[in-house]
Amino acid sequence: MEALVASLIGVLTAVGIYLMLRRRSFPLILGLTFLSYAVNLFLFASGRLTVNAAPIIGTADSYADPLPQALVLTAIVISFGMTAVLMIMAIGGHLEAGHDRLTLDHPDEDAPQDQPDDQKWDQP
Repeated sequence: MEALVASLIGVLTAVGIYLMLRRRSFPLILGLTFLSYAVNLFLFASGRLTVNAAPIIGTADSYADPLPQALVLTAIVISFGMTAVLMIMAIGGHLEAGHDRLTLDHPDEDAPQDQPDDQKWDQP
């Protein structure tokens, strides 16, 4: 079970980093979401995976550690807020620029190109 959870954490991390390296805003948001899922699973697995363990001390012989569960709940709330802020920023950037590219180094061929400054004054 531990190997499966560790593999899943590794795959989620790899997918998240791959998507974050894209030059579009939507894959960036998805990549951050996958990375936050990987962190949540890592925090949850750090409390040792126990089966049929009570979450409260004193009701059973073995119990689950409540600290990783509290950390995961906190991380879920923070990642939800971060995703909402990034979505608003991405929508604002798309409305302002007309595209969702994150860099302006390589403009698309479809985007209208401005004329050079010396040719603007030559036209009647």
